[in-house]
Amino acid sequence: MTSASSKNGAARKRLLRLLLISLMAAVTAVCAWITIPSPVPFTLQTFAVFLTLVLLGGKDGTLSVALYLAIGATGLPVFSGFKGGVGVLAGPTGGYLFGFLVIGFLYWLATALYKQDKKRHAVEPVALTCGMLLCYVFGTVWFLTATGGWKAGNGIGSALMLCVVPFLLPDGIKLFLAYLIGKRVSRILDRQNTGKPDDPGPSGPALP
Repeated sequence: MTSASSKNGAARKRLLRLLLISLMAAVTAVCAWITIPSPVPFTLQTFAVFLTLVLLGGKDGTLSVALYLAIGATGLPVFSGFKGGVGVLAGPTGGYLFGFLVIGFLYWLATALYKQDKKRHAVEPVALTCGMLLCYVFGTVWFLTATGGWKAGNGIGSALMLCVVPFLLPDGIKLFLAYLIGKRVSRILDRQNTGKPDDPGPSGPALP
């Protein structure tokens, strides 16, 4: 009897994991549709990616990001401007989309290394920030390669001014908000699952 209950419980947990991974991939798609057009569109994609990683953790969050990109590769219009297909991923801004995986893998690695460490609450936002910067690097190199910008005299400087500098402050704000919201929601879910009071953890008191 106990064995059957354990199996049912494990099956429910696996199903819940799959549902959450799929749900956050859908949320990322919706956030991608909220767009201010530009050569590299301003969207809420990065907010969704940060929120996904904080809510689901490094492993499941990265899988959700990968699922989102895979859905887009099939041609479904889940990218900014209601676009989809391999052409978008292979285009000038495709490197920034693949850069979301860079953020995910770095966050996954950092949180795994510090899983039982009291420093984890400080490591998480640092990992997200470093991942965001690596995403800029990866995406800009891709952009320069796809557009032939390496051949221009000021190609790198122009690409940074076009693709990175305008996004630094907005993405920083999105990271900050996603981390606060993600942590708050995680605590609420943990409290409901365990029936215990909201534990503020080493990062400080729970937000009001």
